[in-house]
Amino acid sequence: MTVPQCSPELLRSLFLFESLTDDQLESLCRAGHIAEIDRGQVYLEGEPATCFYVLIEGELVMSKLSGGEDIEITRTSQRGVYAGGWTAYLGDRVPQIYMGSMRVTTPSIFFVLDAEKLGNAIREWFPMAVHLLEGAFYGKQSTRHVIDQRERLLALGSLSAGLTHELNNPAAAAVRATATLRDRVAGMRHKLGMIASGKFNQDSLVTLIRLQEEVAEVVAKAPTLTPLAAADREDALADWFDDHSIRNGWDLAPTFVQAGLDTGWLENVSAAVDDSVLEGAIRWLNYTIESELLMNEIADSTTRISTLVGAAKQYSQMDRAPFQTVDVHELLDSTLIMLGNKIGAGIDVVKEYDPTLPPIDAYAAELNQVWTNLVDNAVSAMDGVGTLTIRTTRDGDRACIEICDTGSGIPDNVIDRIFEPFFTTKPVGEGTGLGLDISWRIVVGKHHGELRVTSHPGDTRFRVVVPIAGPERPTEN
Repeated sequence: MTVPQCSPELLRSLFLFESLTDDQLESLCRAGHIAEIDRGQVYLEGEPATCFYVLIEGELVMSKLSGGEDIEITRTSQRGVYAGGWTAYLGDRVPQIYMGSMRVTTPSIFFVLDAEKLGNAIREWFPMAVHLLEGAFYGKQSTRHVIDQRERLLALGSLSAGLTHELNNPAAAAVRATATLRDRVAGMRHKLGMIASGKFNQDSLVTLIRLQEEVAEVVAKAPTLTPLAAADREDALADWFDDHSIRNGWDLAPTFVQAGLDTGWLENVSAAVDDSVLEGAIRWLNYTIESELLMNEIADSTTRISTLVGAAKQYSQMDRAPFQTVDVHELLDSTLIMLGNKIGAGIDVVKEYDPTLPPIDAYAAELNQVWTNLVDNAVSAMDGVGTLTIRTTRDGDRACIEICDTGSGIPDNVIDRIFEPFFTTKPVGEGTGLGLDISWRIVVGKHHGELRVTSHPGDTRFRVVVPIAGPERPTEN
């Protein structure tokens, strides 16, 4: 292959330079050179962008890293195509690194120019164009930043509303149970006054206390009955109370049933105390049962609140480093809890977690945003009814997370566009079209992973693949 000499005529034959003056072309020839590059790698993604290349003859291949693999983006032999450090005109205001990799498949001839000299030439020859390009470049960055922030705020607002609703239910239950418990404790004090008056002899009192302790243990292990079984047991207890002349037995029956007690247990109480104090003993035990049930309700409610707060902290990664080693399953669980109100009762959530999947290195809060976007889309696709499946597996040194729904599917004529910014299939006002674009940039751009989708009616699957070792850990300043 004969390597030509650099000349204004040669450079003018390349479409990039065809409108330059002879003096500008001469200047480029002095600043750069014509080079033959043998088959192989020219530069790698992420390396300092030192040169700008214009193809004169041969073939080049451009590629980008995705999930640890070098993915071919374009392959061309078109004369005049260029690559390399073309953003040099922006100087050190942006990272001057190669944004992809380039290799040649056959010995090729390039015009090669030092990137810094290219930047100087562009700024000197085209000052107005530089200002326009700078405005477009930074304006796009600023717009993307503002819109990303708004998308996050919209998601946060939606999650906050759901979290508030989820917190309100157990909080209100705890308040109600506390108020009722106060009444029951007051009733127990009244009963203690009656006991002190001498209605119960010492043996009956000892027996009653023993039964009281037994009740507390029984309540803690009370089974959950079907509505039909509970109704049948309430009828049987109400009849027993009537047979033993205990007033308003129908009102006491539900409490004893809820505690898991039956007529056989009541017969033990009847045999342990005199008939004259049986009703007082039953009502004393009723107060004990109600108090235990109310304390269980308070404990369940406050545990639920604690769980929700813990999930919110896990989801937001509050007080944690942005980049850390995390359990993917904990991230997924916290997202499902945060979206619990939105998922609703009509959607069954199935979790198929691989217990062998190790912790991964990741930007945890941003991955939670990915799960939020994908789960939210899945829920919308099912219109409140269906099955949401979250599946994790290990694929060598990568973690795979699938979020599947049984919705109507993504039409074939739009599936190739769903990761485009501002593209949405939702009605106007219901979607920004940025959720999947942001997810793509987090998974592919920031974690060097993959985000793919397959869809058929009744089976849509978004597959996220990220390296277990994660992207290169950022250095601390």
